[in-house]
Amino acid sequence: MRIGEIAALVGVTTRAIRHYHHVGLLPEPERRPNGYRAYSVRDAVLLARVRRLTELGLSLDEVRDVLADDAGRELADVLEELDADLARQEAELAERRRRLAVLLAAPPGEAEPLSPALAALLAKAPATDSPTAAKDREHLMLLDASGPAGEEFYAALGPLAGDPAVLALYERLDALADAAADDPRIAALAADMVAAVPDEVFAAIPKRGGPVVAGFKDALLADFAPAQAEVVRRVMEAFMERGTG
Repeated sequence: MRIGEIAALVGVTTRAIRHYHHVGLLPEPERRPNGYRAYSVRDAVLLARVRRLTELGLSLDEVRDVLADDAGRELADVLEELDADLARQEAELAERRRRLAVLLAAPPGEAEPLSPALAALLAKAPATDSPTAAKDREHLMLLDASGPAGEEFYAALGPLAGDPAVLALYERLDALADAAADDPRIAALAADMVAAVPDEVFAAIPKRGGPVVAGFKDALLADFAPAQAEVVRRVMEAFMERGTG
């Protein structure tokens, strides 16, 4: 058989066959006096096996391992690895579909690409015009985007989401928008904010590996007015002490 004939028989392209020759996956047959390759039935059988393996999702290197007589891995081992990889992909696709379901269920104009757990948490929060409450929401979205914090963390925050006392704290923080960094209300507000967070929430805060991104704390504080930033700074320091205590 010529290359076009074996390609038609097995159902691959002549370009694919030439590539298999180039990478050493398929031995190149002897040529006839006229210069054309002469493929045998054995070549067709081998080519058909290559096609079946690549259709399963094996890379050419994995196919080469399977076809090797000695050093290659057993086909069952390769297929088990492939199956595990497909299972991971299925789990990732399922998670993406869950997130899409949340977005599709949201009212028009309110859809945000959040994890289902954070979306459920934010749904519990009452409507408010508080600017600092809006900032807190954005910070949670940033945490979620950098790697979902986990259902345990969001579940622990659940009771706080609809607590009127928390809204009152946001309003007190809003009131410091035009205050100086030494305003006498700062210390009391910081203490009340720390006290409002129960141990269950703090224990559920995700412990991420590695140091905090350089400059993040300064960037976060710069997002607030001076007096507000001082409150947030004290709250952050209190939490750090709580974590090392």
